[in-house]
Amino acid sequence: MAGTSVKILVPGNHLMAGLLGHRDELLRLVEAAFEDVRIAVRGNEISLEGGRAEAVAGLFEELIVLLESGQRLDATQVHRTIDMLHDDVRPSEVLTSELLRSARGRTVRPKTSGQKHYTDAIRDNIVTFGIGPAGTGKSYLAVALAVQALQARQVSRIILTRPAVEAGERLGFLPGDLMAKVDPYLRPLYDALHDLLETDGAQRLIDRGTVEVAPLAFMRGRTLNNSFIILDEAQNTSPEQMKMFLTRIGFGSKAVVTGDVTQVDVPGGRSGLVGLEGVLSGVPDLAFVHLGTRDVVRHRIVSDIVAAYDRTAPGGDR
Repeated sequence: MAGTSVKILVPGNHLMAGLLGHRDELLRLVEAAFEDVRIAVRGNEISLEGGRAEAVAGLFEELIVLLESGQRLDATQVHRTIDMLHDDVRPSEVLTSELLRSARGRTVRPKTSGQKHYTDAIRDNIVTFGIGPAGTGKSYLAVALAVQALQARQVSRIILTRPAVEAGERLGFLPGDLMAKVDPYLRPLYDALHDLLETDGAQRLIDRGTVEVAPLAFMRGRTLNNSFIILDEAQNTSPEQMKMFLTRIGFGSKAVVTGDVTQVDVPGGRSGLVGLEGVLSGVPDLAFVHLGTRDVVRHRIVSDIVAAYDRTAPGGDR
């Protein structure tokens, strides 16, 4: 087999099992992704030969860094690492970037290069738009960064908001007062908040007003200073609502707007998110980040479903 020959010495037997996987499962994934490279393992030494031997060596070196940082490798993570290398992104820089430790002790970190770009954009800009399909972590990562900013005292409160768009049910027929009626629309934001903070802690912050979860209509007429504001499901805003929201941002505040332009439920289809990038392009301290099927971090079937819909969308493959 013509090409380059490379040898890698893995530092310690304890890393070999994690690197190769149970019954060499992870090794087989790498072999399948780089069929033109011959991979031979002997003890702690991995020999590579072929046209892309150096690329595979880089992959193994990145996986070793992840193992040394205390992470456990699985098939999903190896697939993501391979995708990142194809995009000329260093996986170790993405997957070891810690955002927050949740109340359950789980480390929250970006899992794809797209998510890393998204979280970096939120840190570097005043207003960030995260646009992408379900399962890409748009809302969850935004809430995690909001909690981190609150804990670091970079902001004095968190405001989570969503448009309450009726989809099949009329709000007037639901039981309870106004907040009880819109609570189902806000529940995903509550869920993310409670996952990142202890349930009692999250409720105390809500009771004190440090965290506010409210429908978008409650934002009208306000100026939001020293706040981390998240507008979720923004594809269901009208253009007038979107303008209203963006002009609420005050001094010392940061805003994240998330949405999926393929799931517009707003009456008449007049979405305040669709076409907005062209309107706001060139505005300083404002960024648009597009996430795709590679950034879906739910069950793999979610990514496959999103890809199937993309292929049958207008202008896509049929």
